[in-house]
Amino acid sequence: MKKYNIQKAPFIVPTTDGKLIEEHFGLASIVSELSIARMIAPAKWSEPFQTPKFDEYTYIIKGKKQFNIDGEVLVLEAGQSIKILKGTRVQYSNPFDEACEYIAVCLPAFSMDLVNREQ
Repeated sequence: MKKYNIQKAPFIVPTTDGKLIEEHFGLASIVSELSIARMIAPAKWSEPFQTPKFDEYTYIIKGKKQFNIDGEVLVLEAGQSIKILKGTRVQYSNPFDEACEYIAVCLPAFSMDLVNREQ
């Protein structure tokens, strides 16, 4: 039995908002305990508030990303990272003029059943 898995073909999550999501590990790919995805949020992108049932770690590779965490607005830039605890109301956005590339890690793995997005 192999003691490792190399991901050569991440699952591309279908989206309707222009955001690229490449899930390298998670429920749609090799493992389900956590999810690791490379994402590119286009300029002027945003999504609804959510209160997920997973911890989410974000590492910014390029650009900037805005976080509205329980009403506190933060902006992270390339080289910065954040951990947001499960049960926290948060909105992710990129109101800036350039795309933002980042890595997101969710524990347990991201699923629509756990994200609790607002309408």
